[in-house]
Amino acid sequence: MVELGERPAARVTTEDPFGEYGTYNRVRDGLRAYRMIAAMWIRSTMAYRASFAMTTFGNFAATSFDFLAILLMFSQVDELGGFSLPEIALLYGTSGVAFGLADLMIGSMDRLGRRVRDGTLDTLLVRPVPVLAQVAADKFALRRLGRITQGLFVLGYALTHLDIAWTPAKVLMIPLMVGSGGLIFAAVFIGGAAFQFVAQDASEVQNAFTYGGATLLQYPPALFAKDLLRGVTFVLPLAFVNWVPGLYVLDRPYPLDLPQWLAFAPPLVGVACCALAGLAWRAGLRSYRSTGS
Repeated sequence: MVELGERPAARVTTEDPFGEYGTYNRVRDGLRAYRMIAAMWIRSTMAYRASFAMTTFGNFAATSFDFLAILLMFSQVDELGGFSLPEIALLYGTSGVAFGLADLMIGSMDRLGRRVRDGTLDTLLVRPVPVLAQVAADKFALRRLGRITQGLFVLGYALTHLDIAWTPAKVLMIPLMVGSGGLIFAAVFIGGAAFQFVAQDASEVQNAFTYGGATLLQYPPALFAKDLLRGVTFVLPLAFVNWVPGLYVLDRPYPLDLPQWLAFAPPLVGVACCALAGLAWRAGLRSYRSTGS
């Protein structure tokens, strides 16, 4: 009860961005929880260092087969879609590293459908921590560094064998592709997980856009039909991971005749995709109904 003359305590609502349950604090708590859960899985992994080394090397070797297939193609041809081997290696390397970063950080999102089906998602809902952080950090797999390492090797080969008239803008474009591409792939992971709230058994559908999208971007856009290019440019903007900025670095026109300034748009595209994926996640989480088991 409030005594006479005493001012009632201020109420904190979810609309207050700096309140106890505001957006700022939710993000801060989510990041803190993510770090703690990921650190727990890393400690668990490093308890068996030989196993970690073998699984990381296995991940490195398995992803290397994709580039080995490209090398086999070039043993028979000099160009693929008008692109030389170092040019394709640039596309492959930037796509591989960008996807590898997203896969390392939130690759566990594809397990959400299983949690929805068996009801174990309920255990995450009762914890005072954002569900997205818990799902993203669950079973954090440090072995996925093998994919990133393999992509960096291919990217290094491309940069040392390409004859490019480097400018400050082109130099900046390489880390920009990797960072922005990671954001775009992360948004696809989160959007796919949000879809699993409805479909419940759609991990393969999600993989078609994540792993399938990464494989698509390893090859030059000239190999694909214009309708597919429009889809991955204006609908699901995977082209901004490496095709649009990469062709700027290589001084090649994009097949859809886009304005050149769009080569610098990947950071904006990545942020916009993450914002839309966040809205989709919130809508999916609100629509969730427990299995009741």
